[in-house]
Formats: sequence, C-alpha cells, structure tokens
Amino acid sequence: MIPILEKLSGFYNSYVLAVLTIGYILGELGHYLIGVTSKQTAIELDYGDHACQQNTSMFNRHELPTQCSAVGNETSCYALDFNGTGYCEWNYNGLGIDYQILAGPTFILIFTIAGVFMGFAADKYNRVNMLTVCTVIFGIAMILQGTVKEYWQLVILRMIMAAGESGCNPLATGIMSDIFPEDKRALVMAIFNWGIYGGYGIAFPVGRYITKLNFWNLGWRVCYLGAGVLTVIMAALTGTTLREPERKAIGEGDRQTSSGKPVSLWQVIKSPAMIMLMIAASIRHCGGMTFAYNADLYYNTYFPDVDLGWWLFGVTIGIGSVGVVVGGIVSDKIVAKMGIRSRAFVLAVSQLIATLPAFGSVYFDPLWAMITLGLSYFFAEMWFGIVFAIVVEIVPLRVRSSTIGVFLFVMNNIGGNLPILVDPVAKVLGYRGSIMIFYAGFYGISSILFFITCFLLEGKPDEVGQPESPKSHPDAVLNARHMHGHDNSVFSVDETLPSNGRPAQLPQHLQMSSNGYDKSQISPPRQNGAESSRL
Repeated sequence: MIPILEKLSGFYNSYVLAVLTIGYILGELGHYLIGVTSKQTAIELDYGDHACQQNTSMFNRHELPTQCSAVGNETSCYALDFNGTGYCEWNYNGLGIDYQILAGPTFILIFTIAGVFMGFAADKYNRVNMLTVCTVIFGIAMILQGTVKEYWQLVILRMIMAAGESGCNPLATGIMSDIFPEDKRALVMAIFNWGIYGGYGIAFPVGRYITKLNFWNLGWRVCYLGAGVLTVIMAALTGTTLREPERKAIGEGDRQTSSGKPVSLWQVIKSPAMIMLMIAASIRHCGGMTFAYNADLYYNTYFPDVDLGWWLFGVTIGIGSVGVVVGGIVSDKIVAKMGIRSRAFVLAVSQLIATLPAFGSVYFDPLWAMITLGLSYFFAEMWFGIVFAIVVEIVPLRVRSSTIGVFLFVMNNIGGNLPILVDPVAKVLGYRGSIMIFYAGFYGISSILFFITCFLLEGKPDEVGQPESPKSHPDAVLNARHMHGHDNSVFSVDETLPSNGRPAQLPQHLQMSSNGYDKSQISPPRQNGAESSRL
C-alpha cells in the first residue's frame, strides 16, 4: 500500500468502498452504453431493424397528421410531410433481435459462466490482485469497442468485457464483507451495487450528448474510448493502493454440520431459502434489465420530440441513489431487532410499492412518466444491496465468494436473458405492452416471491443446535445460529483479543465447561425460546 495511505488509515475502509464502487460504475457504464448508442452504432455497423422515425424536433408530435412510427414501409415513410416539409426517415432504429442479443445474451453468457469461476477462485486466491486484472481486461475491451468496424467485432469485445467484469461483484463483495461490520453491511453492499444503476444512469448523458458533440468526428466511439481509459486508471489504483484483507467468519452461515464437517457449497445452494431468494432476485433482475436495455429506445420511440436524457440521468442517479441508501439503512436497522428475515420483508414491501408507479412510467406522457419513474426508482432500487447482504450473512466463509458467483450465474442467466423476449412479444402486443409486462409486471411478481422468502429464512430446528455428545464437534454448537435472528454468537480471533493484549472473557453461554460441553447446554433454558436453525 502507498505510504501516504497509512496516515489516512482511519478513512481506508471508505476509500476501499469508493475505489471498488467507481470501478464497478465504469464497468456498468460500458455494459449499458449500447442501449443508448445503439441507433448510431447500428447505422455504422449495419445491424438490427429498420423503421420509420421522426428526424426533426421542429415539429411537436401532437401536431403531426401521422406519426412516423405508424408507417411500415420506406416509400410511405418518405411520403409523409407537414406543410410541405418531410419529417420522417427510414433508417436503423437500434432495435431488433440483433440488438437484444448484443445487449443481453452475448454479455450475460460469458458474464455468468466466468462469474462462477471467479467466485471459486476468490475463496482461494488474492482477491485484490484478481480484481486488478479483471478491471484491466474490461477496460481494454471498452477501449477496443470504440474502434470496431463490424458487428461481430462488437459481439466478441462485449464477451471479453463481460469476462473481466464478472469478477467485480464476487471479488469486491468478499473484500467488503471482511472489512465492514454487520451493522453497516447492507448499506455498504447497497452503495457498491448501486454501481449498476450509477453506470446505467451515467450512460444516458454520456451516450446521448457526447455522441452528439462528435469529438474528433468519432461520434459514439468517444464514449467507449473515454470510459475505457478511466477504467484502466481505476485498475492501477486498485492494484497499488488496496491490500488483501484478512478473511473473517461472519453471519449465520459460518458453521459446521453435526459431524464436524464444513458446510458445502451444494448444501448452501440447495437450501429452500437460497433457491427462493435466487428465483425472486432473478425475476426482479429481469424487470430492471428490461428497463435498462430499452428505456432510451422506448422514450425516443414514443416521444421523439422530447429530450429526456438529463431527466433519466437525474432520476436514476439522484432518486435511485437515495433509494439505495435508505434501503440499506432501513434494512440494517430492522435486522438488528427482527433478524435477517426482515431484510426479505423490506425487499417485498419496497418492490410492491414500486410496481404501480413503474407501470405509470411507461403509460403516461413525459412529465408524469418521469414523476412516476422517480417514485418507482426510490423504492425499487433498495433491492440489490439487501439481497447480497442476506447472501453473505447466511453463507459460510469458506464458500462465500463461490456462492455469490453461483447466485449471480443463476440470477443473470434468468433475469439477464428473459428480456430477449421483449422483441417477439412487442411484435404481438406492441412495444409499450411488452415493456409493461417484463418491466413493471416482473416487479410485482418479485415482490410476492420475496415475501415468500421471508418465511423460508426462518429455517428449521437443526440437530447441531441440540445437546451434543462428547464426540461431536464443539464448534458446531458455537456456529449454530438463527436464520431469523441477529446475535454475536460467532467471534473471530481479533474479537476475543482486545487492544490490551489480554484475552476477553466470553459470554457465559459461549464458555466451555471442563469436560468440553458448551455451558449453555447445561444451564436453564433461555426464556425467549429461541432455537438453533439451519439453512
């Protein structure tokens, strides 16, 4: 670590969070830029659908006799005029199955597969070094995207970018969970995972206005070149200023089976709570990805005479940021009183409240669309950080990063690939109807699924929490915890050795008697009736 940072060690944790979050924002900026630059990219690289589009803002769409989008062929498109002035053009619109494949499956396929391997590697190797390499990879891939000449080249580079970015979440989550305490975990995870929405929100002004400025006659390419250079700089900061933290056992998952064997990844993944959480998160992710990949194209299609670039930036960055922070704080405060299941309850309520205004954001005209979008975003964006706070708290230390990798694999393959159905459904129900289903409709479905998850997080009584025979592993008693509770029953070495160097006195219920039994097993029953539980 650079010496000057030693003097600022009190701010080191915040600095780590800032570096990791900025790097993630840049990665997601590269991910979502295609949704904003797609029309210009399609015109240059020759892919996607053609459509009749309004090519001037001198006319208000309400005063035009015929909307450009209502015409389905090139001849009729150019025949439209208002007071002798043509106002439509027949050109690539940035949509179509080529775009949906480029935006979703092409990226998600590699992102999810590589993410699993990154998760396993993060449990064994130096995470800071791995994250540095990953950041360099997706940074260079972004730079090269600004130089492509063919559609297939863009596809390949998005795959490479996905491979690099796949390490960001499992690696950074593992690092942060080892340096931040439990009472700040949901807030920290929320701030970091807000990088998804930060990158997505910044993509609107960058993709729209930087492209229009046409620096050096490069148009949309400058967006990728600039973002890639900044990413490489952040990679250098990551590798030179961050240090690998000591791995600490945290949360409810740090336990062993009754036979004394460590809990395996498969045991964690197959638990009903984890399965339900993955399904709920996948459905919610689909709603978010649908809007992310189609927002700019949607509003340009239905409101071509209204520039909503800065509005979309303000809503996603401003209101979305507040929602992320509020969700993290509320979740951290409630979990201290009601247990981990309360995090899932916060998820269910927030997504339910966000559903109706989400419908409004694709139903109303621009003004009310932005108002309802802001209201929806405030509650909807609470979800991501809280989900991963739950995951790190119910997963054993030894498989934490690999579990996150598998979780992301499932969530992104379902939630990231389902938006490809927007195009075929739009050809039947219309673009607006399709967006309503896969965006707002999936918010509502996820709310129901998160509510069901609340009950599964409570778990069942586990034999490892019952009185043990002398042959059983004593750590099983210490590590048996309530999936719905919040306690301090797991202590790492540094928690039992205060600054004076003398061992701290463990609470009475965690001390061992001379024969090796946990004293809590021979003392009178606790009055609150709490029982140990398992995944």
